[in-house]
Amino acid sequence: MHMADGLLSPEVGVAMWAVTAGATAYGIKKITDSDLSEKKLPVMAVSGAFVFAAQMINFTIPGTGSSGHIGGGILLAMLLGEFPALLTIASVLVIQCLIFADGGLLALGANIFNMGVIPCLIVFPIIRMFLKNNISKTKLSVSAFLGPVVALQIGAFGVVMETLLSGITEFPFKIFVALMLPIHLAIGVGEGIVTAAVVLFVWKMRPEIINSALFKQKIDKKVSVKKVTVIIGIVAVITGGVLSLYASSNPDGLEWPMEKTAGTSELKNSDKTHSVMSQIQEKLSILPDYDFKSQKKGNGTSASGIIGAGITFCLALGAGGIITYVKKKKNK
Repeated sequence: MHMADGLLSPEVGVAMWAVTAGATAYGIKKITDSDLSEKKLPVMAVSGAFVFAAQMINFTIPGTGSSGHIGGGILLAMLLGEFPALLTIASVLVIQCLIFADGGLLALGANIFNMGVIPCLIVFPIIRMFLKNNISKTKLSVSAFLGPVVALQIGAFGVVMETLLSGITEFPFKIFVALMLPIHLAIGVGEGIVTAAVVLFVWKMRPEIINSALFKQKIDKKVSVKKVTVIIGIVAVITGGVLSLYASSNPDGLEWPMEKTAGTSELKNSDKTHSVMSQIQEKLSILPDYDFKSQKKGNGTSASGIIGAGITFCLALGAGGIITYVKKKKNK
């Protein structure tokens, strides 16, 4: 659901920037000591790196000619809690937009809203209410599986509404929504399986991490999260550096409905706002489309996966550390 700028009018793009900025500011304000304790910061950083890498793996949707990748919002929320998760997925999407030109700069606010605000601030609180203070393997599995399915349905509908409000006539509402929702239902099932597997793995190794995210419990200083973070970090490197080479080349869950509806997955606007945004993004992106600018296509995929995961790790860790420092200083 990485929307390009061509799918949004300047008015809708700016409005979504404002809504997302407000939601992110609210999330930062609501972050507590238990959300970003010294035990949670490394989990936050390595989880962000994993989600970045995992989003590079497009898996084929059988019988459609389409593909999809995880969004990661629910996974992050179940590991970190909703507010640190929003900050982390926003970091992932900012890096993808600015460094890899994945998703438009004007559309960045909409993309963070669809893939961050919706799963973290709308769907995850429902999961918390369902689990309450009684976690079982079955309930946790069901929540981790269904969460992404629901989040992707709402997010896909959000994309349709944002294009509708932007007056993009190439995508008639009834046709576009009839294609977007079913394909994202299939993608949601795939993401649900991945999310459930990761959450159950972490719960088995360090249930304190999941309990902290769900019930805002501070992880005891005596509890070690080193083994979990190292394993997730290794998986992130392998995913971004190796498995990304085998990602499906089929149109993704947004490109496929666009091609079916308008015959193209690329819409370009020539107005001044879109032109300026495009120029800024072109200058900033050093690895556009996850590849080197001057070399043969495909040579930069592994490097992009590792570099992107590394930058995400640093940005999430740095942002979390700064927020923690500022909040502690304010409370003194």
